[in-house]
Amino acid sequence: MVKITKVKSGSIFETKESYSRIVAVDNWIFVSNTAGRNYRTREMSDDPVEQARQCFHNIEGALKSVGSCIEDVVQSRIFIPNVADARAVMDYVGERFHGIDPQRTVTCSPLGAPEFKVEIEVTAYRGASKAEVEHIEISL
Repeated sequence: MVKITKVKSGSIFETKESYSRIVAVDNWIFVSNTAGRNYRTREMSDDPVEQARQCFHNIEGALKSVGSCIEDVVQSRIFIPNVADARAVMDYVGERFHGIDPQRTVTCSPLGAPEFKVEIEVTAYRGASKAEVEHIEISL
């Protein structure tokens, strides 16, 4: 029997727009596009790297709610509307994912509002952080 868990963070948009912060299907965990807003204070920095830092904080809290962690992330999608912010944001993202090395997609396109400088969406597999990993180098 498949187990599906849906997690809400209390965001008014989750109710208004009918979505969940996380949908976990057995060990697969899908985390919705996450902005750099502090969900408790509703504050959001103007700095794109600070927003990325808050995105990770929000994602880590969401993953923890279903018994997972950032080290379980196997896929990441980073959305940065201003290409001029991409290097600084991706340097920070690289630090946070160092050694985890998930699959990654980066897109520079508009987000829902101009104050959003970065949003991050991830897919995790519960227990991936404890799995044996094979590294293969290819020549393209």
